Amino acid sequence: MLGSLNKIYNVGIYIRLSREDDDKALESESITNQKSLLLQYVKENNLRVYDIYIDDGYSGTNFDRPDFNRLLNDIELGRVNMVITKDMSRLGRDYIGTGNLIEKYFPEHNVRYIAVTDNIDTCLDNSNNDIAPFKAIMNDMYAKDISKKIKSSLRAKQKEGKWVGGRTPFGYDQDPNDKNHLVINEEQALVVKRIFDMCLEGLSFFKIAKQLTNEGVKTPAGYYSFEWKSNYNLKYGEWHSKTIRDILTNRMYIGDMVQNRRSKVNYKVKKVIKNNPKDYIIVENTHEAIIDKETFYEVQKRIPKNVGRNEKKENHLLDGLLYCGDCGHRISIQSRRKKDNRCYTICNYYRTYMKQRLCTTHSNNYDELEKVIIKSLTNMCLSYINKDKVRNNVLNNLTEDNEFNNKKELEILINDIKQINDNLDIIYIDKLNKKITEEQFERVKIKLERELNIKQKRYNELNNSINDNINEESKNKLIIEYINKFLSMKKPSRELIINLIDRIEIFEDKNINIKVTFNDNSV
Repeated sequence: MLGSLNKIYNVGIYIRLSREDDDKALESESITNQKSLLLQYVKENNLRVYDIYIDDGYSGTNFDRPDFNRLLNDIELGRVNMVITKDMSRLGRDYIGTGNLIEKYFPEHNVRYIAVTDNIDTCLDNSNNDIAPFKAIMNDMYAKDISKKIKSSLRAKQKEGKWVGGRTPFGYDQDPNDKNHLVINEEQALVVKRIFDMCLEGLSFFKIAKQLTNEGVKTPAGYYSFEWKSNYNLKYGEWHSKTIRDILTNRMYIGDMVQNRRSKVNYKVKKVIKNNPKDYIIVENTHEAIIDKETFYEVQKRIPKNVGRNEKKENHLLDGLLYCGDCGHRISIQSRRKKDNRCYTICNYYRTYMKQRLCTTHSNNYDELEKVIIKSLTNMCLSYINKDKVRNNVLNNLTEDNEFNNKKELEILINDIKQINDNLDIIYIDKLNKKITEEQFERVKIKLERELNIKQKRYNELNNSINDNINEESKNKLIIEYINKFLSMKKPSRELIINLIDRIEIFEDKNINIKVTFNDNSV
């Protein structure tokens, strides 16, 4: 029993305003007006206020609010035995939580609850109390509807390529003139470019992170802290391999907007989960790029070769390139033995499932293996250089003639396509001026569009062919440059090796299959 109406009550006035309510700009929902209304109610009913509890900017679907928790604490301590709100939605918009408070928690703690504008008073037996559960459900549905509208609005902006996130990617700031557009942060962008360069040099995530930490380069998290302390690590922080990987794989750096990577479980549960990459919302060319696309996609090819080397005391030339030719899994290089200063390779699949014997050791003396592979690569490079010279001498004139003919045909196609489009415009105007009938217009239109599609298709084929030739020529020049550098060095660098070798497959019978990045037969 709650006791009689003449009982002495210590009132806790509870006021809440969420951001959604604030955005609606409803004067009746303001903190000031709620407070004024409730104090007036208390005065008119000769009640005594123990304290006023205010949560400004907190959603009603979440009951973890600072002043609401303070109110519950005062109830537990017996300081408050009456709670008054403007309406039930101020108490909460989650019908389960609100129902639990009104039907269980308040009665158990001998607390009388009043929602002024809803005419709900748990100490009175009236019809408004009976419909309180339905009001709670309606308030919950309102919160759900608001959540849907906000999500829909954000999703629409994301599909337009507008930035709607909170913290911007490292290297970018929000445009001061347009919060939905990103601009480059020059200081951070220099670090991003350097990380990509270090990856191209063959450094692992761990090595890059360690070097940046040792140099005292401020971490991404460091830029979002507002108060620096004298402690070195608090000011600059420590770079981690995951941070490096996240930067190297982020398409935002080539000017593409990538959003919807994460989402909340629902409007009540604030837990954030990672979305499937196929659900990402990607819009190309929305902001200025920090990294050019060629560099970015080259790094994506390098990443598998640069992982898994963070704990090695000794870095090897072929780290990350060795694979088991029998089971397809990676082959790792073990630590050098003290007794003979040698290190050996081992199949990771064999090592993991040694008892099941799902594969064999594939053990090789690494130093000898490296010599064999470098020698084989040298022969492949020499063979490629010689073939390239012969091929260029034979095909050079043919290529020039073919390129000239293709460009000439392109010029003709451009003129033809323009003429057909002009003719389409003419017959449309003739139809409007009733010089030709609808039937005549449709017949000529179909004929012209068929011809236009044929010529446009041929134009696309020729244009793509020319671009492919240009890209192939550019790639070939780069490969020749790598090969010449490789052949001129007594001991090749790892950067050159990962530019020339895609992967190395080692079989149990000691056969080796080297897959290179240029066109040549494997050995």
